[in-house]
Amino acid sequence: MTLQLVWFKRDLRLVDHQPLARARARGPVLPLYIVEPELWCQPDCSARQWEFCRESLQDLQEACAALGQPLIIRSGDAVDVLERAWRQLGVSALWSHEETGNAWTFARDRRVAAWARERGIPWHELPQFGVVRRLRTRRGWARRWEERMGEAITPAPTGLTPLPGIAPGDLPTSDSLALRSDPCPHRQLGGRRLALQELDDFLAHRVQRYCRSISSPNLAFNGCSRLSAYITWGCLSMREVLQRSRELQGRGVSSFSSRLHWHCHFIQKLEDQPPIEWEDFHPFMRGIRSLDDDRFAAWAEGKTGVPFVDACMRALRAHGWINFRMRAMLMSFASYNLWLPWRDSGLHLARQFVDYEPGIHWSQCQMQSGSTSINTIRIYNPIKQGLDHDPDGSFIRRWCPELEDVPAVHLHEPWSLGGARPMPIVDCALSAREAKERIFEIRRSAGFDRHADAIQHRHGSRRSGLPSTRRRRPRRKTTDPGVEQLVLDL
Repeated sequence: MTLQLVWFKRDLRLVDHQPLARARARGPVLPLYIVEPELWCQPDCSARQWEFCRESLQDLQEACAALGQPLIIRSGDAVDVLERAWRQLGVSALWSHEETGNAWTFARDRRVAAWARERGIPWHELPQFGVVRRLRTRRGWARRWEERMGEAITPAPTGLTPLPGIAPGDLPTSDSLALRSDPCPHRQLGGRRLALQELDDFLAHRVQRYCRSISSPNLAFNGCSRLSAYITWGCLSMREVLQRSRELQGRGVSSFSSRLHWHCHFIQKLEDQPPIEWEDFHPFMRGIRSLDDDRFAAWAEGKTGVPFVDACMRALRAHGWINFRMRAMLMSFASYNLWLPWRDSGLHLARQFVDYEPGIHWSQCQMQSGSTSINTIRIYNPIKQGLDHDPDGSFIRRWCPELEDVPAVHLHEPWSLGGARPMPIVDCALSAREAKERIFEIRRSAGFDRHADAIQHRHGSRRSGLPSTRRRRPRRKTTDPGVEQLVLDL
C-alpha cells in the first residue's frame, strides 16, 4: 500500500486542494492535522486565532468523515508526529501546500524537509496562493499570478479510502494549550460552511457598495467582504474567491478583485525576505525607537485619550477584525505619535487579528512606521480620520461610553471642553511633526538612497505589473503611497 500523507496546515478545506487531489490519485490518503503547542505559544499567536482554527478543523473533520476517512488529529512536534506515522503506517509520500508563515513555521518546515530527506520520503509542496517560491525577479509577477488564479478549481474528492484502526484524535481547547485568556465576544466563527455563506452574501448583496464601505468602521463591518479570516485559514481558496467574484461586473467587483492581487504581493515580500518579520527593511531605520511601557499599555488597551484611536482599538479587541484603514491608523499612531517600535506594536495587533497573515501584517507594520524607505511617509491624523469616517460620533460613543455626556461638537477632542477632562497621552499634532522631522533627518543621511533603491528593485510593486486600486497622477514617478498602503480591505 502506497500510503499518501496529506498534511493540512492553513488550508482547511477539501475543494481546490491540489495536494489532496494528487495524493489521492496515487493511493490511500491519511489526512492529518498537527496541533503544535509550541507554535501556539509564539508571541504572534492567540486564543482567538486558535478558536477560529479549531472551529474550521471541526468543519473539516465532518467533511472528511463524510467521505469515508476521518481527519486525523495529533498534538506535538511535527517531526515527531510524522516520524511515528512513518514507522507505524509506512508512509510513502508527504503532501502539503507551501506555507509563508512566521519565523517559527519556517524553521519547522526546514526541520521537516531534513527529516523527509533522511527518511527518503518525497515531500510534495504545492503553491496555495500566487506566491512564487525562490522568485528571482518581480518582473512579470502579476502575469504569473493571473495564470495560477485562472487554473481550474480542483473539486473535492468523491471519497477517501478508509484506514481502519487509526484513532481520529481530539482537538485541544485553548485552556489545554495554556493560551492566555483572550475574550473576543463578536468574533467571526470558523469553518468552510460559514465561509461559503459569507462569500455568497457578499457577492449577492454587498459587493456593489463595497467601495463606499471600506473606509469607515461604521460601514466596514457589514460592507467589506469579511472573507479575510476564511482565506487566511484556507477555508476558501484564493482561486475560488477570485473566480466567483469575476462572474459579476461592477466597480465594487473590480476593486475587490484587485485587492486579491495585493494580498499575494505582500506575502511575496516575506517569502523573499523572511527577516522583515523582525528586522527593518532599511538598515538606517534599525533601533531608532525604544519601548515606553506606559504608552504601549495605553495604546494596546484603547486608553490613549484620543477617542477615535481608542474606539478602533476596543472594537478590534472585541471583534478580532477592523477595516484596513483603521488598522493602518492604529499602527501609524503607535509608530509616529507614540514613537513605539513597530515590532512590539505589531505583535499586539497580530494577536488581535483573527485573520493574521504574517506576510501582509509585517509588510504593513513596516510601511506604516516609515521603515520601508520606498513609501511616502503617511502619518494619519486620528482626529481628522474620526471627523471624516465617524462624523456623527456614533462609533466613538459605541466603544467609549465614558464620553456619553460629551457634546458632539467636542466628541473628537473632548479635552477642548477644558475643566477636568483628561488630556490625551500625547499632543497629536506636535508628536506627528516631531516624528516626521526625525524620519526625514534619517532619509537625508548619506547612503540612505542607495539602500532604498535596492529595496525598491527587490520589492517594488510597479515591477510586478500589479493593478492600482486608485487613479495615479501622470506626473508621479515614485511609488504611489496610497496604492500599497490602502488596498487590503477584504
